[in-house]
Amino acid sequence: MRFHYTFQKVVDLKGNEKTQAEWMLSSALGELQAQEKSLDELISQRSTLMLSLQSAAEQKTPMAKIREMQDYMDYLDTCIARKHLDIRRAHVEVQHKQDHLSTKVLDEKVWLKAKDKAQTIFQQNMILREQNELDEMATVRFAMKSL
Repeated sequence: MRFHYTFQKVVDLKGNEKTQAEWMLSSALGELQAQEKSLDELISQRSTLMLSLQSAAEQKTPMAKIREMQDYMDYLDTCIARKHLDIRRAHVEVQHKQDHLSTKVLDEKVWLKAKDKAQTIFQQNMILREQNELDEMATVRFAMKSL
């Protein structure tokens, strides 16, 4: 006789939910990395512009050009500040997804443990039945020999 768990579909569902939560966390981590990479690029652009601005200030560069570079520097500073906010939001989202995944992992563990417990009980009952059948056969043989 084969073990059949009544709530196997629930166990499968919990496993699928955990897998989906893992994918969502992976997606959130990818978004965070993309935001951080974008920030690094903005900082690099700002550093390059800063060097250009210093070089322009040392040379005889028209004031309009220096002012234009300074305006662009201000724009990059604004973009960097926004990107820091985006990164903070991405960190919060990653933390949320990690918490969600932890919940799903715990759910799956609970259901797997219940299934294991049910399977252990089933196996113990099967062993007990087999032992009772063997005992009955031994009793019948003993009774036949004594006749």
